[in-house]
Amino acid sequence: MNSYGLGGEPTVEWSVVDSGIGPLLLAATGAGLVNVSFHARPAVRDAVLDRLWTRFATEPVEAPGSARLAEPVRELAAYFAGARRDFDLALDWSLTSGFHRAVLRELASGVPYGTVVGYGELAARVGRPEGAQAVGAAMGANPLPVVVPCHRVVESDGGLGGFGGGLETKRQLLALEGVLPEPLF
Repeated sequence: MNSYGLGGEPTVEWSVVDSGIGPLLLAATGAGLVNVSFHARPAVRDAVLDRLWTRFATEPVEAPGSARLAEPVRELAAYFAGARRDFDLALDWSLTSGFHRAVLRELASGVPYGTVVGYGELAARVGRPEGAQAVGAAMGANPLPVVVPCHRVVESDGGLGGFGGGLETKRQLLALEGVLPEPLF
């Protein structure tokens, strides 16, 4: 038996869940949560599922009641309710590798709730102080946003920088964590 379960098939189970920032597509393998995607409406959902199918060479299975997804759903709901500050989930890192994986692991372990880090500082933490732009690319390719908190990476001058879920979503996440003030309306 390998990390994917009996038979060795890398099955991927997925579901769309509501969140404080709109619908999220969550996907998990036997190794753990493998993907979180923002704005999981049909076109986004289809693109994500095609990418997962290509990567794992098996069709992802919609499984809203999946045991694999139960804990990620619970922990994300608690996070958006303000009752959880960090995640204690098994993660499947197979959608990232090399420098990107190193950056994302450092981000997950070294940038706590309610704090931010600059692109350059994060690059320096993984041994590439000249790699701020490469960190930006890693953030844009993060397959596990929110759980691996790329919203906490900002520009050195205080600007928000980019965000795959859109800047309004980044603002909402940073406001939830107390980094930015809540919008007045």
